[in-house]
Order: sequence, then structure tokens, then C-alpha cells
Amino acid sequence: MAGVEHVVEKHLIFQQREAEAAMLETFRKGDYTLKHPLVSPNLYRINPLSAVVAFRTETEQAVTVTVKGKSREGDISHTFPRAKEHILPILGLYPGWKNQVEIREYRGESVTLEIETPDIFHGKNPVYSMDTTPEYLQDNCIFLSPSANEVFAAFDYAGDARWCLTTPCVFDLKRLRNGNVLIGTNRLIKMPYYMSGLYEISLTGKIYHEYRLPGGSHHDAVEMEDGNILCLTQDLTRDTVEDMCVLISRETGEILKTWDYQKFLQPGIGKSGSWSERDWFHNNALWYDKNTNSLTFSGRHMDCMVNVDFETGELNWIIGDPEGWPKEWTDRYFFRPVGNDFQWQYEQHACLITPDGDVMCFDNHHWASKNPEHYRKAKDNFSRGVRYRINTRDMTIRQIWQYGQDRGAEFFSPYISNVEYYNEGHYMVHSGGIAYNKDGEISESLGAFEMNMGGRLEAVTVEICDNKKMMELHTAGNYYRAEKMKLYTEGSNLEMGMGSLLGHMGVTREFDTDVPAESEGELLPDSCCAKLVEEEDRFTLYSRFEKGQLVMMLLEKGDEIHRYYISTASAPHKAMCCGTFLESDERNTKTNVNKAGLSGTYDVRVIIDDKKYETGVQVSC
Repeated sequence: MAGVEHVVEKHLIFQQREAEAAMLETFRKGDYTLKHPLVSPNLYRINPLSAVVAFRTETEQAVTVTVKGKSREGDISHTFPRAKEHILPILGLYPGWKNQVEIREYRGESVTLEIETPDIFHGKNPVYSMDTTPEYLQDNCIFLSPSANEVFAAFDYAGDARWCLTTPCVFDLKRLRNGNVLIGTNRLIKMPYYMSGLYEISLTGKIYHEYRLPGGSHHDAVEMEDGNILCLTQDLTRDTVEDMCVLISRETGEILKTWDYQKFLQPGIGKSGSWSERDWFHNNALWYDKNTNSLTFSGRHMDCMVNVDFETGELNWIIGDPEGWPKEWTDRYFFRPVGNDFQWQYEQHACLITPDGDVMCFDNHHWASKNPEHYRKAKDNFSRGVRYRINTRDMTIRQIWQYGQDRGAEFFSPYISNVEYYNEGHYMVHSGGIAYNKDGEISESLGAFEMNMGGRLEAVTVEICDNKKMMELHTAGNYYRAEKMKLYTEGSNLEMGMGSLLGHMGVTREFDTDVPAESEGELLPDSCCAKLVEEEDRFTLYSRFEKGQLVMMLLEKGDEIHRYYISTASAPHKAMCCGTFLESDERNTKTNVNKAGLSGTYDVRVIIDDKKYETGVQVSC
């Protein structure tokens, strides 16, 4: 049937609340004890390697949960605080396995449950190898966030998956002080990877809050000491992206402060090899340094890390190759290299400041120069983690550590990736974007593009302590970043109650020009494969059009008309840190419209070239 399929989709927060409420109702009506508990696998719908177990004890008891490993070293345990009513998150289950889970009262009785899980990898384990010892990694896991179609997963010392998210939440995962984690949402608002905002979730997958932003979120976010959140964003009503940062209220989701990079940088100078007019800075990381009350931003498309004053937003310094920059900039903001074996970083990711003020990043070293005549082929290139020591009095910079250059092209990642600082001499270096073309050669393309051309994607995550390699994880697929964390933190690790939608996504940009089109009352053709998915705060039109067609979606209510342009041109991207939402068929489109600024019931119509089609769908805002 022609027209548009209309689907109303509940937000994950509401789906999870229904599942949790049903579990609690069952629990409170039943006589569930330690020997006969209520077991709810994957209660929150997005982590099948988790469960929730509920029971009561006659007296207040501390309870220890142990997920039995495939060997003793793989046991994962946590002791929960004293209580009579126990609603316990079970984390660390193996995929495709009949897991044995022991629940033991403190100095009391115990029971062993069997919880069977699905094979989330469908028989294709992404781990090629894990080289470490259980004594070193202990019950920590390496969390890998996807860059394409991989599953967001965490792996133990043996390379076994012990945690996952099956919904496409993207970008970095950060542990918060309360034990929850912060991550980008699964709700795309604009291609290629601009999301509605951030989720605060339990590792069970339960969403406590969604922090929505008018410009969406991308790449990175940081919790401040007062609990408020720094997040990378942009103004989607203008023609540039990835050039803003905001401070979000943890309590309300409202924006407290904004840093607009066009106020302290000049678009078009300092270009990297991947520069574009629209994505002139490509901000892929931020860091707050409380010792100087400053923010450091990593700009891939300027080959530099820039530092600004938190209060005023004034530029303090720039780390990067000064070639091609105007002299007034290099004289005022750039550092002069000193010492031996110094090399600049190129198209870097994941900047951080160490406790003593050094600056680290993952030096992708893509292009390896600011001069096109000296660009380096991928097969002759390298990537590395690097640490610089800067002196802001005499504006000198010294390279004091690096790892990865000696590994050459096998460690080369032209995009994504990160470094982590744990202690002096103790670092993680994650090369997440290694790609080979269909002929088995190091690819000149980013992995997010290579995945649809028959190539092979890989990632290598290494942990170094006092220049000794303590762990190396080699996986199939490209992964945006790696983090080392324990599954449990101190405390309950799970709270009951309804999650909340905070902040707002703003008014969607409209097309100003009226396109003349005749309406003949025809339904949108079947060839468009159109579906409109409606949510609480927005709706999305999924549709297919031929390349080069002029297409526009209309919302019409009497004389009130809202126009949304749908691009059918191929969109070349020189950066694709997350290819999760890329379509294999370029004719497929996604058009998101927020309900903000709209009121009432609208007919949805679509213009294709000079003809206006009916969809048979109305939306209420």
C-alpha cells in the first residue's frame, strides 16, 4: 500500500519503566526468598548480559553476588549493603552461556542460580586475542565503544565479553562519581552522528536521565566536580558543526554556559588535510583543568589542541604545528619545540591534562604534515600516544613520552582512538581505527567508509606500565574509544524509579523557500519505502529517493506551513568518527523534526521535484 507507515514509539525511559513496574508488582505480590528469588534477565531491554534478582530476608543482611567465571579467575563479585528487601543488579554474565550466579548472605546461606544469555555476537567473537594476566587486569574490563556496526561491549582478562549494549548508544563512556555512566544517546537528530544528547545510565542499561540539547551531542562529555556536565555540541541552525561546548545543569538539563569557538578561533586558518568549510574545527575531545580553570579542546581539522579560560573563553595557547598559521597567531599562542626526538601531532584525538600539567593525546598522525606536498601515505605512516611537557612562561614544548611509532602502519589509525593516564608511567593507548582494503593493504580510507567496500577493520588497545606492555587487546572492527572500568562500584548500583527527560532539543531548522508543486491527491509511491516514527518530543521520516531529486517534507495546518529540506545529494565526509548510522544505500534518508515550536495537528506531505504527495499521516504536537 502506498503512503507512509506511521509508527508511535515509546522512549526507552518509558519502556524501561513499564518493565520495572511489572517486575516490582510481581515481586511485591509474591513470596520471594533467597532460595526462591525473582529473576528478571535483561530487565531494561538493552543489556542482555545483565539481570535483576529480587528477594527478601527476615533480617537485614549484606549479600554478595558472584557471577562464576569460566575459570576461577573470571569470577566477578560484589557485596551489597544491608537490607531486608534486595533488588540486585547482576553484571558480568557471559554471552551464549548458562551462567552460574551465586548469591550468599553475609555469613549465611547461599543459592546458585542459572541464567542463560543469548549469543550477542552470533557466533563471531570480535576478539582476535587478549594478551594479559588475570593478576594484572583482575576484575576490570576493557569497554569498547563502537565506531560502526559493532556491539558496545566490555571484555575481561581472557577476552570474554562480560557486558554490552544492544542499542546504538555511541561515543565515549564515562563513569560518574555516583557509579553510573554517561554516554551519547541512541537517538540520532542529524547525520552523520549528532545525537539528541546524553544518557546517564546504570550498567544494567537503565536510563536515569536523558539530557537533551538543541545542537545535539557528539564525541565527548565531562562531569564537573559540582556534578554539572560539559558537553560538545554545535548550533544546528548555522552552517558549521562541532565548534561549540556547553555546560549543562545536572538537575534540570538547562544550558548554563556556552563556548563558541568562532569567538576565539578563525575558521579557515591552520587547515589539516581533512579540513572542510562546514567542519572547520572538528572537535573530538575536551578536558577541564581545575588547576588553571581552563578548557582544552582537540580540533582534528586544525591539527591542534587549544586551551581557553573557563570564565572568559579567551584563548590561552595552541599545541600544534605552526606551519601555515598567520605570524600574529604563532607569535602569541604557539609553543617552540625543545629537546630531542620531537614531533608534532596531526589530526589528534582524546586530549587530556596530567596532574602535573603535561598534555597527552592520541596522535593519529593522519597526513603527517600541514603541507600537501609532504602528506604521507597510510602504508608509510604511524599513530601513537604522546605526552608533551609545556612551559607557558617561555612557551616551550618538549616531547617526553610516546608509544606506537615503532609499530608503524599496523598501529595506524587515521581517525578516532584515545589515550588514558592512570599514574606516572602507566597509560592506555587505544588505536581504534585500523583499516585494510579488500586487497589486504593498509587503507587510505577511514574505516567507517571501508566497511562497505569489502575491507577489514581492526582495533588494538595497549596498556603500558613503566614502559612494559601489560595488556594488549586485538579486536575485529573499529572502536571509537576504550575505557578500563570495573562493572560494580561501591553501593547498590541500581535505583528503582522513573527516569526523566531533561532539557530540550530546540526548534528544527526550516527551509525558507517555497517550492511550487502541484497537489494531485496521490499517495507517496511505494518506491519511497516511507515510514514515519513518532516519539514524545519529535518524529522521524525514513524514506528513499533517487539521487538529485528535489525533496521536501511539509507540515501543513491550514495556512500554516513548515518546510524541511531533504538532501538527496551524496554527502562526502572527511571525518566519520561514528559510522553507525551510515546507510549502505545512499538513497535512504532520515529526516528528524522536533515538536518544539509546533502546536496542533499537522498533515504530513512530501514534495518530489514539482509534485506534492499525500502521506496519509497526521502528527500532533
